[in-house]
Amino acid sequence: MRSAQVRRWRRYLAEERLEADTYRTLAREAVGEERDILLRLSQAEERHEAHWLGLLGADALPAPKASLPTRLLSFLTRHFGSVFVLATMQRSEDRTRYDRDAEVPEAMAADEHIHSEVVRGLAQRQRTAMSGSFRAAVFGANDGLVSTCALILGVLGTGTSKETVIAAGIAGLLAGALSMGAGEYISVTSQRELLEASDPAPQASEVLDKLDMDANELALVYRARGASPDEAEERAASVFAEIQRGQQVSIGGERTSFDEVGTGMRAAASSFVSFAAGAAVPVVPFLLPVGVFPAAVVSCVLVGLCLLVTGGIVGLLSGTNPALRAVRQVAIGYGAAAVTFGLGWLIGA
Repeated sequence: MRSAQVRRWRRYLAEERLEADTYRTLAREAVGEERDILLRLSQAEERHEAHWLGLLGADALPAPKASLPTRLLSFLTRHFGSVFVLATMQRSEDRTRYDRDAEVPEAMAADEHIHSEVVRGLAQRQRTAMSGSFRAAVFGANDGLVSTCALILGVLGTGTSKETVIAAGIAGLLAGALSMGAGEYISVTSQRELLEASDPAPQASEVLDKLDMDANELALVYRARGASPDEAEERAASVFAEIQRGQQVSIGGERTSFDEVGTGMRAAASSFVSFAAGAAVPVVPFLLPVGVFPAAVVSCVLVGLCLLVTGGIVGLLSGTNPALRAVRQVAIGYGAAAVTFGLGWLIGA
């Protein structure tokens, strides 16, 4: 019992040390309030580290190593940006060990849950900044992999020649990449235009000094934008007071930030390139001097590996189990390919 207890405490100690070090590393690259928050998180992990050191005593030596998954995710955090801190610090399966362990103080277990929420807040801006182009890239790559693999196997199922399979694959690659790029451009551009149409018009601010101050119709603007009647009256009165003092005024209201939406050209380029890259994977084996069956096997294996990678990356960045996301991605891709092959076999050439 004592031996198992020491091993468990040493594992907790190693995890806390690595997390504290990871927060300090991120703090060196951060500025302002974000840096202060990360340093405070590292200090909290150091308190937890001191708790396990006190319990272990001499058993704390030699210094324990954290688990391989934790060390790997910490490496990603250090070298690929703070967004990977989600994968390192929000491991719900690791944190539930604290919840189940009666020897862990309740306050320490509660700390870890709160730390997870703090990290979510810190990572929100990174997720938002990368969501537009990253979303287009991930979906483009997956669409390229799945749709082109399914297309090739569907044509292959009809019993047609290798040359026809290659032609269909290349046509699917080009058509899909162009379609994805055009679709992303139209989608993002239209979204930006819709959001921009809701921004306050500059011309309205130019006529504020000509309004009838007794009618106070300016309050209707603020009510239309969600303010309560009392709040709207108060804001309108404040604007009129500034006008009477001869100050330059405007209706107010924040203009739309397009950081989350991204640009149409960036999303289109990201989607085009990623779809083409994904679609090339199942096509390339058929360009090699091998038979149709070996090429099909290699193509399916390569597609499966790529789906594992893209699914795992999405899992990492979302702070969830990457293995489950990877398996889900592969199952969906292979399922689509199998159905299309079956339909091609039933229809025939």
